[in-house]
Amino acid sequence: MASKTNSNSPDSVDELLAYLTSRIPYSKFLGIDFERHGDELTSRLKYNQTLIGNPNGPFLHGGATAAFLEITAVIELAWRKHLERGQVKLERSPSKFPKTVSFSIDYLRPGEPEPAFARAVIIRSGRRFATLHVVGWQSERNRLFAQATGHFQLPGSYE
Repeated sequence: MASKTNSNSPDSVDELLAYLTSRIPYSKFLGIDFERHGDELTSRLKYNQTLIGNPNGPFLHGGATAAFLEITAVIELAWRKHLERGQVKLERSPSKFPKTVSFSIDYLRPGEPEPAFARAVIIRSGRRFATLHVVGWQSERNRLFAQATGHFQLPGSYE
């Protein structure tokens, strides 16, 4: 059967993004969604009381922050690789995601009880591995609360 997307429709890129994010159930559990502005993706972690790790602050749990940044990196990399290959049309078969090799996070300040945003930038991407840098902020874009560097093994190199 033909896909519902029309290759001439600008929505096809957005549908690809929605499909990729739906393939990571933990992102829905955490309350992560993505917005596309041109060729840039920005992820948003909606504030939820269950994400508080230190009630004395209250501050976001470090694990939720790390998962938020790692999911941002994985979606950015998977989305870019699909677009590079011209695979905007959706095939409802399982997409393989990059596998995390290492992920190092720097907690720069406590995460406040409010929405958080993140962007990932691909530093280097080869045939087998990719390196990304992710930054996370809350109310002010230039005031980061966390940043991370991740190394990922690309699909096709581990099949």
